[in-house]
Amino acid sequence: MNESMIIKEEVLLDAKAEQVWDLLINPEMTKQYMFGCEVLSDWKVGSPVEWKGKTENGETVVFVKGKVLEYEENRKVVSTTFDPNAEMADVPENHVNLSYEISETDQGTLLTIIQGDFAGVEDGEKRYNESKNGWKDMVIPIMKKLLE
Repeated sequence: MNESMIIKEEVLLDAKAEQVWDLLINPEMTKQYMFGCEVLSDWKVGSPVEWKGKTENGETVVFVKGKVLEYEENRKVVSTTFDPNAEMADVPENHVNLSYEISETDQGTLLTIIQGDFAGVEDGEKRYNESKNGWKDMVIPIMKKLLE
């Protein structure tokens, strides 16, 4: 039996919920912290989500794709994620969910990021470790810097 491999990060941000929400769904904002990728979607449940960016030679590429599973304005968005450039089958079993949840506290806005479960997907341990390190070491520090 596989143990679950779910990333959960909680980040307290000194910003209003609306600012945190904008950080998550505005392509101009995501481009600044998500490795140059713009998130593109109409954010309707069932709609596609694409993380587009440019390669080193300037070619526009979809680095991550998925679909919207849940959407509550200024509160929660859940989508699937899959790297269409990876050498693995593009089947639902290889997609993992990414959830952003926002709640206001007396100290600021709490952003909860949950990604996974990587346990049952192809190259799960590698994908889990790369994603966990990416959030912790690169993405979250830039998110904080952009808002605070």
